[in-house]
This record gives sequence, structure tokens and C-alpha cells, in this order.
Amino acid sequence: MSRQLPDFPNLEHLKKQAKELLQELQQANPSVQLADAQQVVAREYGFASWPKLKAHIESTTRLLAGRWGANLSKSRPHPLNPFQVASLNISIAGEHATFAFVSVDPRGEEQRGEPAIIIDGHRHETDHGVGYVAKWLKPRVLEVTATKDGRASGRGLYEVSSNGQTLTILYQRSSPNELAQTEHRLVFDRIVS
Repeated sequence: MSRQLPDFPNLEHLKKQAKELLQELQQANPSVQLADAQQVVAREYGFASWPKLKAHIESTTRLLAGRWGANLSKSRPHPLNPFQVASLNISIAGEHATFAFVSVDPRGEEQRGEPAIIIDGHRHETDHGVGYVAKWLKPRVLEVTATKDGRASGRGLYEVSSNGQTLTILYQRSSPNELAQTEHRLVFDRIVS
């Protein structure tokens, strides 16, 4: 039996499938190991082995993960949030992503943050009615929709170029304030260590 792998497969879900299959297989043969069940799952999805299936899944998140430095000549930051230097370090483990950033404004003041999100297409609440929905639109495009009191209040698109060397972040805010509605675009180049 052959199955179609979803566009944005979840490795944790596939591990769960393998564990459930292991229980079934062990009823017929108690000597079956988890690696055997993982092999069966990989083959059902058209992969020669579990490591190849895992590598395929991880490659979609590797495109966004990494260290990025702002390209000021190509960026159009929000007028209320200019910067002279900015860097972003994105790490992704399964559905969990962390966006560690450092920026320096024109006065030389440094700002740091490390927001974390869950990329699963579901609404998550943070503080005071603020939340988000994060989902993959394509293997190279992540969409994060900000919510306030249950309504969309902004949207960020994170798109990696086809060669994997440029990250473009497009932010759009929904607000009665005209200046706050300004779309801004940040372009980052991959930093290779």
C-alpha cells in the first residue's frame, strides 16, 4: 500500500504512526523492533528507509532555519522601527520555531528578543488576548497571522529564495492608524559560518 506524504509532513506524527504500527506488528511477532516499523512507514510513503524519509522532512524546515543578516539596501523597514543593523537566528524543531533577533536603531540602542511559535495551523493565545496562527504555505513560505481578541491584526510572510540564500519578510498590519498599516519588507542574507 502506498500513501501520499502531505505537503508539510510532521515528523512527530510519523513517529507516532510507527509506534502504533510497532504495537500491531509485535502482536504477530514479539521480536519486531521500532526500526522495523519505521522502515515499513517509510516505504508506505515511497522512501527506501526511515533516515531518507526523515531527511526529506527536515530539508523543508532547514530552508528557513539558520542565521540571517539584514540587507539594508534591499529592506524597507517600518518608519517607526528603523534599524542600522539586524540579525535573525531561526531554529526549528518539529512544529516549534524560535526567532532570536538583535537589532540596533539609529541611536545605537540594541533590542533583543526570542519569540517562539508553534507552526501547526492552529490558533495559539499569548498574553492579553494576543495570539497567532502559523502555517507553511509552501516549503519555502511560512505565514504567521497575528490575532488580537480573536481577530487578525497583522500578517507576516517569511519566504526563502529558491537558492536558500535570501529571506524576505513581508509584514502587513491591520490598524485604524494609517501609519501602522504601512507594509514593510525586510530582506536578510544567509550567514554562513
